[in-house]
Amino acid sequence: MTLLANTEETIAWGRELAISLQAGDVIALVGNLGAGKTHATKGVVAGLGATAQVSSPTFTLVHEYIGGRLPIFHFDFYRLESAEEVIGIGWDDYLDASGIIIVEWADRFADLMPAHSQWYRFAVTDDGARSVEKML
Repeated sequence: MTLLANTEETIAWGRELAISLQAGDVIALVGNLGAGKTHATKGVVAGLGATAQVSSPTFTLVHEYIGGRLPIFHFDFYRLESAEEVIGIGWDDYLDASGIIIVEWADRFADLMPAHSQWYRFAVTDDGARSVEKML
């Protein structure tokens, strides 16, 4: 488990993760509201060289960030009610797009996540910091 004291450390964690990412990688983020998933995504996007302003795609369901070394497709499954909705927004097409996929609330539709997905759980600690751990 890694402790992240503030937003800057959460973004730095994402930047560090981005170094190793390759086309086709899928990052599954799990954690309650405010746990750091979107800030970690900001770090990944910046670490891949994109200059886009990153925000949670809660209402748009997916954001696309280009301009870095790989395209990034940022999903939020929070408001989706069924696997059919996920598939209906083009999930399979994005999986075939040779970019990086980042999914917030991925555990809502874990069965749709590819077997090679990298899972990370974010949590708020008692002192208000964030923790992140890789799930197996």
